[in-house]
Amino acid sequence: MSSIYYGRLTVSIFGQSHAPAIGVTMDGLPAGEAVDLDELQAFLARRAPGSGVWSTTRKEGDVPEILSGLSEGYTCGSPLTAIIRNTNTRSGDYANLRDIPRPGHADYTAQKKYGGFQDAAGGGHFSGRLTAPLCIAGGICKQILARQGIQVGAHIAAIGGIPDRPYDPVALQPEDLLSPGQSRFPVNDPQAGQAMQEAIAQARADLDSLGGVIECGVTGLPAGLGDPMLDGMENRIARLIFAIPAVKGLEFGAGFAVAHLRGSENNDPFYMEGDQVRTRTNHAGGILGGITSGMPLVFRAAVKPTPSIGTPQESVSLSRGEGTTLVIKGRHDPCIVPRAVPCVEAAAAIAIYDALLEQKERSR
Repeated sequence: MSSIYYGRLTVSIFGQSHAPAIGVTMDGLPAGEAVDLDELQAFLARRAPGSGVWSTTRKEGDVPEILSGLSEGYTCGSPLTAIIRNTNTRSGDYANLRDIPRPGHADYTAQKKYGGFQDAAGGGHFSGRLTAPLCIAGGICKQILARQGIQVGAHIAAIGGIPDRPYDPVALQPEDLLSPGQSRFPVNDPQAGQAMQEAIAQARADLDSLGGVIECGVTGLPAGLGDPMLDGMENRIARLIFAIPAVKGLEFGAGFAVAHLRGSENNDPFYMEGDQVRTRTNHAGGILGGITSGMPLVFRAAVKPTPSIGTPQESVSLSRGEGTTLVIKGRHDPCIVPRAVPCVEAAAAIAIYDALLEQKERSR
């Protein structure tokens, strides 16, 4: 099924935006792993709606209820299932979307795929609301990885063309990854963050929205993790990153910029640092041939502008077979990028922990 990530760790996401609850089941978690629910709640709070002027006014506590899989704070070997109850829905705002699809949304394609039986309220199963259970799974994986010396973090690399200070792909440190997530607006440069927030406020005033870029980094990874071809680390991460509905692009290391370099410029020279093999540069983003090199893993995800905007838009009436103008109602983020930062971290953490579980199984 399309809502299940299969691996040594299986992650199944269920629910709809305005259903009674959304949730996740994780199968394959080893027994005996501690899960700090307060730390998990703090991670989910970074994604929760209603946290700033850049966010939707929909208020949801996003408090996870663990139904199974934990015993006295530790994983017990059985599938872990958690739900988040939806408490603040206004389904009437979406009543006309089966007939008049929103530009930039999945309303039209869902109608063609499911023949009108899809849940259109709040975007149904296509909604960004489903990234909350993704963050439950990823937040748990982040805790387990951190105990193994592996840190996953991200920041807003750009919004509306306004750049933040990028990560140093060679000298990236765990504190560099943790620092942005400790503020309400996760950037490295507060001045850049202020400029971004002003741009978002202007877009909201214009009944419009902004997109941006999120940069994610991982430190502490051993060399040799992953596989060539279809199970490379890029592939594993990409599959989960594209589960975040607003993501439209992904690049690792120098990404598309490598197309403008010569081989002598793009290749990362090797050298010895004590008994460790390192590289002088990190255009590869910590991955060679689908396998981690031991350097920091760095990638960026492009996030589209929120398609639900107040500006009148051209659409069609499917029942009448004619053009019409659509004015979207409801509560929507003028920029989804800040709330998507923990979602990117969660997706990366799931993929990396799954690869580690596979590697440990092979080495037995």
